Amino acid sequence: MIVALAPPPPSLTDQAAASLRRAILATRLPPGETVSETAAAALTGLGKAPVRAALARLAEEGLVQAVPRRGWVVSPVTVRDIHEVFALRALLEPEAARLAAGRVDAAALETLDAVVRCGYDPADPDSALAFLEANRAFHVAVAELSGNRRLARILARLLDEATRMLVLGLARRDRTGEMRAEHSALIAALVAGDAEEAARLSAAEIGTSRAMVLDALLSPDAATRIAT
Repeated sequence: MIVALAPPPPSLTDQAAASLRRAILATRLPPGETVSETAAAALTGLGKAPVRAALARLAEEGLVQAVPRRGWVVSPVTVRDIHEVFALRALLEPEAARLAAGRVDAAALETLDAVVRCGYDPADPDSALAFLEANRAFHVAVAELSGNRRLARILARLLDEATRMLVLGLARRDRTGEMRAEHSALIAALVAGDAEEAARLSAAEIGTSRAMVLDALLSPDAATRIAT
């Protein structure tokens, strides 16, 4: 008899990294914010040693930058970042949808999309982050159905990079209804095996999201300023 071993509990560094990552993605630590090890330790409720290791890990992920004599700074979001991330998504994600057409489990996608349909509170960054995590799971599931594992992994990373941008954009308005319609249409095209329509819908959703983010962050009254 084979007994499955329970996975080891997350280390203190893992816990600190997860807590700080969520604070950054939800923009509770906004772009450009200086974060000392003392402040990070207070935020996570953990000691400086695991926090220091966690910040180094987040630097490798591109979420923070080490600054001499200042500690750490949350990486800024620039217009170039937005264009690059969404341009790559526009190149790869429609192709993933095209490949996934006719290979989907409609019930599984509907289950994933149910969380997205619940919506979010535009005034609550943590609510928007939970919404986007569900949205990410939906899009990663579509990418995995393409059958190309490398494509799915690359898209998962791009969706991670897009999350903070989208949290900032979603603060301007509630896109729940629009995204519900976009996902329903995409599921229908995938189930019908209509590869070209699935690719077209995927590209259209990416274009809408990019426009929303740029409109929100470049508006004169934007709460968070970004570099051009």
